[in-house]
Amino acid sequence: MISLSLADIAGIVGGRLHRTDGSPVVTGSVEFDSRELTPGGLFVALPGEKADGHDFAARAVQAGAAGVLAGRPVDAPAVLAPPLPPGQAHERSVALAGDRDGTGAAVLAALGKLARHVVTELASHGLTVVGVTGSSGKTSTKDLIAQLLEPLGPTVAPPGSFNNELGHPWTALRADETTRHLVLEMSARGPGHIAELAAIAPPRIGVVLNVGSAHVGEFGSREGIAQTKGELVEALPEDGLAVLNADDPLVAAMASRTRARVVRVGEHPGADVRAEDITLDENARASFRLVTAEGQAQVTLPLHGEHHVGNALAAAAVAFELGSTVSEVAARLSTVERRSARRMEVTTLPDGVTVLNDSYNANPESVRAALKTLASMSQGRRSWAVLGVMGELGADSVRAHDEIGRLAVRLNISRLVVVGDQAAAMHQGASHEGSWGEESVLVPDTEGAIALLRAELSPGDVVLVKASKVAGLWRVADALIEDRASGRDSSGTSNGKDGVA
Repeated sequence: MISLSLADIAGIVGGRLHRTDGSPVVTGSVEFDSRELTPGGLFVALPGEKADGHDFAARAVQAGAAGVLAGRPVDAPAVLAPPLPPGQAHERSVALAGDRDGTGAAVLAALGKLARHVVTELASHGLTVVGVTGSSGKTSTKDLIAQLLEPLGPTVAPPGSFNNELGHPWTALRADETTRHLVLEMSARGPGHIAELAAIAPPRIGVVLNVGSAHVGEFGSREGIAQTKGELVEALPEDGLAVLNADDPLVAAMASRTRARVVRVGEHPGADVRAEDITLDENARASFRLVTAEGQAQVTLPLHGEHHVGNALAAAAVAFELGSTVSEVAARLSTVERRSARRMEVTTLPDGVTVLNDSYNANPESVRAALKTLASMSQGRRSWAVLGVMGELGADSVRAHDEIGRLAVRLNISRLVVVGDQAAAMHQGASHEGSWGEESVLVPDTEGAIALLRAELSPGDVVLVKASKVAGLWRVADALIEDRASGRDSSGTSNGKDGVA
């Protein structure tokens, strides 16, 4: 963050000083985890499900923080955020477990004002803000954009999926006078949320990847989701750039909602940045010809899954806008790495078992993509799909889960393990589609899935693990990797063979 005194911060957020004359200057990081503070940092006191940050205020200052941004008086130099009206407080409190009195909501609002001030100041000195949204692929695309922009200048992007009212301003406040690019992932729980995030850190470039079924239970329809995702392109300035997926009609239609110049990406013949001649290797890694008006180049992605092609095209369009050439982008795309955990994280174990840990989150579109990747990677090998609930699908939930089960059959997946009663329609769909017997099984929880895999997994098998975050299916992937890497046999006991299960 740029250096600001506590008095400056109080003025920016409309707060009041507490136990300080306002002279201490924030020169370090802005953190809501006191363990991450750097000397001269600003501690953001937020209530949590298990602990309240206000209780750690004094300790944070003793550890070197310049002060605290708080929602109520604390035993430390602080800026106290102004309270919010009850309606606004309730809306923001949804993002914070444990915010029972609205103090956390007030702190979040103040944090957003501070981030807006800092980003506006930095934008006047050449900072470019890139916003990325979509029903799936946001995090992977954000990571790709950051890797393409880093050679062009200092770049800040969030770790993982810091994409809501807390993660968005927190990431923005990591930018300083040296930062040239700020890449932000933007999510929404309802209408107006992306517009609010765009107001905190106004983007000059906006990327909309797709409109799927994620959160359809909250938005009512895919058209409702599209309306909200399109808030990003509406926020762009006239001299900005909207990068739109030409292969998704709901996204392509957003061109009429923006003042900015539009670049279309995809496999569609009319796309400005497009992929042609896509092929997959034995590990489902895509190669394609990158085609633009300025030239063409061959790209070989080191990431697993054909769905990354669209993400790569979106990232390429951003890099072109900021000065990269076609050959530079193609070369960089061919050397990118997966930066965020539990997103098509591929681990091959000593006995040849391959685990595809894609357990961070799930919606119908991302599960379909993951199943296709599994099918591609398991040619000649036994394949396992360990799937759990896809959350927030509303009235479409049963149908969507049923369709995923049927798709597993059509893709010739060897075994389907459905975890939890909330996902039971997957098992039912698979059974009805293929008249499956033991090929599909419903287990009650992650422990049941782990026990089944320990008993029946064989060397050389390929296992996909995927569900919405609430299901916690990463425990299955973690257990498999720990078991087989440490040399336990199918019963979970050591076989004494130096790491070979």
